[in-house]
Order: sequence, then C-alpha cells, then structure tokens
Amino acid sequence: MSFAYLLRRILTSIPTVFFVVFVVFIAIHLVPGDVVDMMLGTQNYLTEEQIDQLYKQYGLDKPLIVQFGVWLKNLFTLNFGTSLRTGRRVIDLILDRFPVTLELSVLSMFFATVIGIPLGIVAAIKKNSFVDGLVRVIGLIGLSSPSFWVGAILIVIFSGTFKGFNIFGYVQLREDFLRNLQVMFLPSLTLGLMLSAQIMRMTRSSMLDVLQQEYIRTAKAKGVSYSRLISKHALKNALIPIITLSGIQLGYLLAGTIVIENMFALPGLGRLLLQAVNERDYPVIQFVVMFIAILIVVLNILIDFVYTLIDPRVELR
Repeated sequence: MSFAYLLRRILTSIPTVFFVVFVVFIAIHLVPGDVVDMMLGTQNYLTEEQIDQLYKQYGLDKPLIVQFGVWLKNLFTLNFGTSLRTGRRVIDLILDRFPVTLELSVLSMFFATVIGIPLGIVAAIKKNSFVDGLVRVIGLIGLSSPSFWVGAILIVIFSGTFKGFNIFGYVQLREDFLRNLQVMFLPSLTLGLMLSAQIMRMTRSSMLDVLQQEYIRTAKAKGVSYSRLISKHALKNALIPIITLSGIQLGYLLAGTIVIENMFALPGLGRLLLQAVNERDYPVIQFVVMFIAILIVVLNILIDFVYTLIDPRVELR
C-alpha cells in the first residue's frame, strides 16, 4: 500500500466522517425533549431563571450551528467533552466500553466465517443437489430471522439445557477468562449465525464463478487433486468478495450491536449509545458516532491492504 494512496483515502474520508457526525447532531436535536427535560422529569421544582441557567451551563441556549461549531473547536484541541449526565470524560467512557464491543464483534465474525465459509464451499461443490438446496434454505432462514428472536431462542435453549451456564453477568476477559467466554458465547453466536447466512451465500456464489474459470479446468487436466484444487486454487481466488462482505459486516457489528448488547446486558458501545440517546447526552452521542465512523474508515483501508496480500495482482494507487 503506497503512502500516497493511504493519504488520499484518509483525506477523502475526513469530510464523510464529519458529515455523518453533523447529520446525527442535527437529528438528535430534532428529537423532542433535551437533556434538561430528561433531568427535570415530570415534576419540575425549578424556576424559569434556574432552568435558563441550566441551558447556559450546558451550552444549549445557542443556535444548533453554533453548538456544532463549539464542539468542532473543542475536538481540534483534543477536548472530547464530558457526559452531561455522569460528568465523566467521554473518552474515558469510550475506552471503558469499546473492548466489550470489539470482543463481541471479533467473536461474532469468527462464528460467521467458521459456519458460513464451509457451508458455502459445500453448496458450491454440490451445486443443485439436495445438500445445496438444504444449505440455501438454511441461509434464507438465517437472513429472515431477526437477531433478537434468535437470541431469545438461544437463551431459552441454553438456560433450560445447561443449568450452570453463565448467560448474563459480564466480567472482563482479564478478570475471569472462562466466565468471560461463557457470557460472550451466546451473544456472539447469535450475531454470528445471522452473518453466516450472508457469508455462506457470497461464498457459494464466488466459488461457483471461480470453478468455471479456465485455469480450474487446466488444473483438473493436469491431475491436481480435488481437495488441493478447492483449497489452493479456487478458494484463494474466491476470497476477495468474501473479505469485502466480511469487512462490511464487521463495520456493521461495531456500529450495530445495540440490540444484542442490551438483550444480554453487555456494557459495550451499543448500549452506551442507546443510553446516551435516551438521556439526550449529546457529547457522548457525537463522539461515539465519530469514533465508529473512523473505525469503519480504518477497517475499509485495512481490507484494501488485505486484497494485496491475497492477490498480488491487485494494486492500490
């Protein structure tokens, strides 16, 4: 990966990141109610002067564009703000919650690839057979099933079958390795099953396309074993669209684990973002959105780099 390409990707991504943050900033301020309303609740014992003072204290008395400008100014001075509800620095909240979401995303992608890629390969090899039809039906069910429903089914099954299995009660990986893996197993499996259906379909389609290429026929004519033909020649060349999809899915996981994190009471970024939206904690919302957008940009750049490792013919210019 050339430095010029990397610099160009970074420079072109910066406006996108700030546009996303700006849209979210405007959208959350258009939602009825603000942080002061959330604090006061239904019973208000403050005077109008005291309420106006709260708005001034939080900077909510200024026009929206001015508030966004102040946030940008603070951002460029590395002042990421403090939570309006807890008073903690936003960067500290992110650093506390991000490892949970990262672990959940990585484990989910592990399950998705371990399940999806082998099934996709089998379906491609057994094209139009009973096995192929069965795999495609399973994939269709996976695409159609909502994550919260799959998670609820898994909770019922595991809680009824394995009495000592830890489903809830998150502990950090460094504190208790085995208990952490137990707690993370079901939410990771839930997301992994959902994503494996897409990876399976992409793997099948990509493998079918590669198996029809001339070099595959040539390898067969030379007497290359079928297992070597699939593993070394076909799968390697079919990986690029699979990696592209996996990268998109990983970005989705980093940004979209809200439902699963709340279902399994995991203290990750998704749960933090939902709490911030409910409480109208604007500094937390803005920085979490920007943080996730930056992660997705970095992830896409890394995927481009992986392309060059898999296929030397790919050049990044």
